[in-house]
Amino acid sequence: MTDFKRFAIYYAPEAGALADFGAAWLGWDLTAGRPGTHPQIDGLDIAALTATPRKYGLHATVKPPFRLAEGTDFKALSAAAQTLCAAQPPVRLEGLALTRLGGFLALTVTGDTTPLGALAATLVRGLDDFRAAPTDADLIRRRKANLSDRQEALLTQWGYPYVMEEFRFHITLTGRLIKTEAETVRDRLAPIVTPLLPTPFIINDLCLVGEDQAGMFHLIHRYALSG
Repeated sequence: MTDFKRFAIYYAPEAGALADFGAAWLGWDLTAGRPGTHPQIDGLDIAALTATPRKYGLHATVKPPFRLAEGTDFKALSAAAQTLCAAQPPVRLEGLALTRLGGFLALTVTGDTTPLGALAATLVRGLDDFRAAPTDADLIRRRKANLSDRQEALLTQWGYPYVMEEFRFHITLTGRLIKTEAETVRDRLAPIVTPLLPTPFIINDLCLVGEDQAGMFHLIHRYALSG
């Protein structure tokens, strides 16, 4: 196995049209662990638009990336993740939509997200013993986002400010864009991606992923939600 420096729990689409689109659009195939070839869309510099999210692959973060705590190991992490996922039921959601979120474009969930938030919280809590404390550099970087008091408390407790009630499921498609650029990209992208979005959107599994020494993320295991 590749020597991964961080691990995370992601939602990543199973093999199919949406996963294929994501590998090409972002230029990184999370499942295969290799670069993808960007599509040609008139007027869009896709390589530039996707430079920031490329290394993560097409995904939504469930438990944010973390280094393994001293005294833990990958084998134990994998077993714990499998056990946690096996105890959770699949999550059925209304659908996905292409939206502008905090300055970037992403696929976000439509309808009630309560079950999804509960699933994410379970994974964050259940695997926290495997998470090494954030470094001072990590904390400084996170605090540049002008965190609220609650987000600061979550950062201190869980190593990341956007968990628990601050969790917002999203599948990132671009880096940050000014409003007019985001609107242009959304208009060009919507006819391509909208037909690929599932209705309903059902999450049947979660993925353990690892970050290699070059900073690129790879899918390691896919665990069924079978509770």
